[in-house]
Amino acid sequence: MTQANRTNPKTRPAIFFDRDGVLNQDHDYVHKIVDFHWIEGAIEAIRCCNELDYFVFVVTNQSGVGRGYYTEQDVHIIHTYMQDELKHHGAHIDAIRYCPHHRDAIHAEYKIECHCRKPKPGMIKDILSSWPVEISKSVLVGDKPTDLEAAKRGGIRSLLYEGGDLSVLLKNNGYL
Repeated sequence: MTQANRTNPKTRPAIFFDRDGVLNQDHDYVHKIVDFHWIEGAIEAIRCCNELDYFVFVVTNQSGVGRGYYTEQDVHIIHTYMQDELKHHGAHIDAIRYCPHHRDAIHAEYKIECHCRKPKPGMIKDILSSWPVEISKSVLVGDKPTDLEAAKRGGIRSLLYEGGDLSVLLKNNGYL
């Protein structure tokens, strides 16, 4: 988003989603389309968020890149697949941020203590600095304590996803 768009007075609330375990089933380092399976209600939840004029963002740790299990290109392929699938259902994600870093990475360029790996709020803060988000009405939906901590550090509320239909969780908590 350009600087001009950042100054747009029309702010909107945002729903930030963790990826693995919230939008798709977490099968340990999902990096192939064949292994990507949407969580029940995830596509509906995103579509409803779009219809309600929420921004929809994904913030996801992807340490498998640094650990050498897959490449950043694999991450991009999955994210393109997600967008293509959503498009078929009249939905979209506005922006996706991922962190390939980890202190145990085997590749030196990924073996850093970065500001983006959750529970640090770097991915959230990056989005907040680039998009006209109404912070007070925004929430991060995550399935791990690190997700919830990142939301807290990033200045937004959090919602714990513990399984079941994702759209029902958002409806029951007043977001849809």
